[in-house]
Amino acid sequence: MTPEALPRFRAENFRNMLRHGLITVAFCCLIGSALAISGNGSWESQMVYSLSIGTISWLVIDTGRLILSGSKEVLWPHGLWGYGLVALGVTVGFLAGNAIGDAWVGVPPMEFRNLATRKMTSTIVITLVATIGMCYFFFSLGKSKHMQGQLDLAQRNATEARLKLLETQLEPHMLFNTLANLRVLITADPPRAVAMLDRLNSYLRMTLSGSRALAHPLSAEFDRLGDYLELMSVRMGERLRYTLDLPEDLRDVPVPPLLLQPLVENSIRHGLEPKVEGGEIAVRAHRNGDRLVIEVNDTGVGLDAALPSDSEEGGSGFGLEQVRERLATVFGPQSEMRLAAAPSGGTCATLSFPLPAAAAAS
Repeated sequence: MTPEALPRFRAENFRNMLRHGLITVAFCCLIGSALAISGNGSWESQMVYSLSIGTISWLVIDTGRLILSGSKEVLWPHGLWGYGLVALGVTVGFLAGNAIGDAWVGVPPMEFRNLATRKMTSTIVITLVATIGMCYFFFSLGKSKHMQGQLDLAQRNATEARLKLLETQLEPHMLFNTLANLRVLITADPPRAVAMLDRLNSYLRMTLSGSRALAHPLSAEFDRLGDYLELMSVRMGERLRYTLDLPEDLRDVPVPPLLLQPLVENSIRHGLEPKVEGGEIAVRAHRNGDRLVIEVNDTGVGLDAALPSDSEEGGSGFGLEQVRERLATVFGPQSEMRLAAAPSGGTCATLSFPLPAAAAAS
């Protein structure tokens, strides 16, 4: 366990201990009431005996398990230590609790020794059964919580692995498409091909050499998108114009890397390139209630003419499918991706997913 997580771990243990204490008190009240109703003494005396024995046993066992377990996630000592702790809690609780009850009732200490054998046996059995039952209940509760934590951790690890896999598939996809464009430019316009190669070298150095984070700020995603559009501008020249609009209050919103580039790549390949005069791409982010909405608009040939196919060289349909999968992996059914024809021509791709709680509240 890391030093940073230790204070939170201890605070959680303290809250669990208080919760166990409240449950124990409620259980002792039930036992005391049942004994009083069955005619084993007054309600007041039975409540004192029951609460004294139960709370002392709880304090000994709950404190002991924290001490013996240290910083382990399953807070229960293994082997004989666990059985010994329960025996110690039962013994101390029974003796000390009876002493408190005797003092409250006004009888000599250890008066329970003078009880009839049958009554003495029933008192010990009730104490044993109640204490062991509560210990088993708390142990099962803790184990269930631990197993749920392990399941959540496994699910997070699986999600992280899937996101990394999707990103490693997207990066070569983008690179191969760019190299294919560069190959065409080498024969058509060598000076611009050299400029594009320099821009590609700079882009790769800034993006592919970094660590593969599962998320980065939306501002970093827009910066990476700007680098990519500049790279494409070398090849397309004045045929490509673009606008990036990111409000200041949304700059730090975390998003998966390479979320927007496949959409822009699709707009260029299937929207602007087929038009002789080219066109414009506008990427805008805005808030809609507690959701983040990102739109990628282009003035290309339109959705019907630009609909990508996975069988095409470069496979832009692959990129769009990757965006859908990454949104579903991170945000589940709360995410949405739509492709629609723009009213003025061209295509509009819209992503929508929940804002983090901190960003939604600001």
